[in-house]
Amino acid sequence: MHFIVDLFTNKIFLAPAAGWFVAQIIKIIIDTVKSGFCKERLYGGGGMPSSHSATVTALMIVTGAIYGASSFEFVMALFFGIVVIYDARGVRFETQRQGKALNNLNEERKEEGKQPLDINRFKEKMGHTVPEIAVGMLIGIICAVVVLHLNI
Repeated sequence: MHFIVDLFTNKIFLAPAAGWFVAQIIKIIIDTVKSGFCKERLYGGGGMPSSHSATVTALMIVTGAIYGASSFEFVMALFFGIVVIYDARGVRFETQRQGKALNNLNEERKEEGKQPLDINRFKEKMGHTVPEIAVGMLIGIICAVVVLHLNI
């Protein structure tokens, strides 16, 4: 029981968890308004805003505020955050683009009466654009500031 109480009173846990949760809720609302409810939005990556960015930004801010910029903990959180955001924008975004291209190629082949490629449909929401990352980072900052001001 102490473990759970300790976890849910730990600001370094609460801030990134809140960042992720808020970003996911906003993402579900935006996607539902745009194209109807999709259960994959409950756990899937990609889309507006970036929950990757919200989570790691909140982690960086709260860690820096608690331990200071010269601490080992902050440096670890900072570089972890940089890698996650870089990956969300770079690698995952390019994978998303390639998935869309292969899906489009397969649809064109079907429409032309050609043998479709022997592939399953690829996910088309994986990475993030710069605005999605920026909004995610803003959510992370707000969540970290709110959690830092909680009296727990």
